[in-house]
Amino acid sequence: MQVYRTHMKIIGDILTTTRDELPDEQGASITYLIRKANISHGRISKILSTLVSQGLLEQTSSDGACKYKISHTGREFLQAYNTFNRFADSFGLTI
Repeated sequence: MQVYRTHMKIIGDILTTTRDELPDEQGASITYLIRKANISHGRISKILSTLVSQGLLEQTSSDGACKYKISHTGREFLQAYNTFNRFADSFGLTI
């Protein structure tokens, strides 16, 4: 049986990648995030746009390409998400 990731899990994966696994200090490119999050370009573009508009990611331009870094608010959100995720897991629930 194939297990699909929820929208929140994908957001958690993107925020974790931009927090922990940046190839350089300018941020992660969309191509890098597509590979790490294993998601299509069309879908990740919408998610990144939402995360930037909500202040969870910062978008910068480097050498004509957009790069993404986690913001302070994004770090706080990710910490709360991980705490809640562990809590839900302890009851056998998935979010």
